[in-house]
Amino acid sequence: MRTRTIVASGIAGLVLAVMFGAPARVAGQNPTTEAAKEAARKVALRSEEESAAIWAAEVERNKAAAVARVYDPAKPDLVNPPRTPWGDPDLRGYYITATYTPLERPRNVDKALYTADEALNAFLTQTDIDAGADPGVVHYDWKEFGMEAWQSPVRPSLRTGLVVEPQNGRLPPLTPAAEQRRAEAAALRKQRDDQTGIGIFNNRYTRCVMGLGAIPLIRGGNPGSAEATSAGVSTEIQLFQTADYVTIVHQSNTDVRIIPVSRRAHLPEAVKQWNGNSRGHWEGNTLVVETTGIKDLLRPGGGFRGATDSATFVERFSVLDANTLRYTYTVTDPNTWTSSWTVDTHLPRIDPPLYEFACHEQNYGLINLVMGAQIRATEGVLDPRAPR
Repeated sequence: MRTRTIVASGIAGLVLAVMFGAPARVAGQNPTTEAAKEAARKVALRSEEESAAIWAAEVERNKAAAVARVYDPAKPDLVNPPRTPWGDPDLRGYYITATYTPLERPRNVDKALYTADEALNAFLTQTDIDAGADPGVVHYDWKEFGMEAWQSPVRPSLRTGLVVEPQNGRLPPLTPAAEQRRAEAAALRKQRDDQTGIGIFNNRYTRCVMGLGAIPLIRGGNPGSAEATSAGVSTEIQLFQTADYVTIVHQSNTDVRIIPVSRRAHLPEAVKQWNGNSRGHWEGNTLVVETTGIKDLLRPGGGFRGATDSATFVERFSVLDANTLRYTYTVTDPNTWTSSWTVDTHLPRIDPPLYEFACHEQNYGLINLVMGAQIRATEGVLDPRAPR
């Protein structure tokens, strides 16, 4: 875990003043501690009270800067956002999709919004957890390359959870069919190690076929932690526009979503695509994108949060300020939830560019992983990490 070190301004100058400005000691002289302190006070550039006031002002300035970065959902969108040459609101730029706000409101929290101080404290708690690493666990050390979420421009939020509808901040109840799918998937995991079966061989991210988090862009949770529902690294996107299309390029596996904004009809229901087929249109200054037919949801237990290929995602993008987009989405899947649910969050702007996502198919780690899991399976040992 990282250790925060605070260095008070003015201390270094005080030490130098004591060392070089105080009267020289006479051989054999042994001044009292109080006398030494008094000598230091006389040569100090500022009094103790003045130094304390400067330090307090610095703390307040830094706190104000931190509070200014906290996402406030009550802040209105820009009435007159920047425009493209053809007249649409200009969404172009690079953004980060990582967040430390959980998808659902924690059960021990009874309100929708934190105060600014509470939001900062919750944010710092999660970043400290995320920055910790057990040297006894073999893992990619992303922090060596500055790729950890806490090393990014991820921002705090006043929201205690991303879900805003239902108003209790929790996902709606599952349908009986979804409960059955979840139970069947759990039973299957108990019978066979996930790492020896189709689950690992057909993992499109491990096999460098697809990235993580193409839709929806923000999924909540603590990036990089065991309970995360979003990627902890490679959470950057580039968004660019033409008069007829909006395109989202993801850092993760360089996934690309090309979205027509001409109210083009969706593809036939029987046609499924890895990231679905997205169709967009403008409602005032807001880009509305509806996505259906996501093939990635066709797997045991469902896809994102258990969703099926019947799910519809409606995303909304608008300009909150020069450095932030507001991003909301609504998920509707009658095969999984008893009602729709909605998320409200933000996309902070970051500096370009996106770097190459150097994923390759000859993944020796994958081969070793599966071989080891198969050996354990012959010994009757299932993956100890899997829930039972």
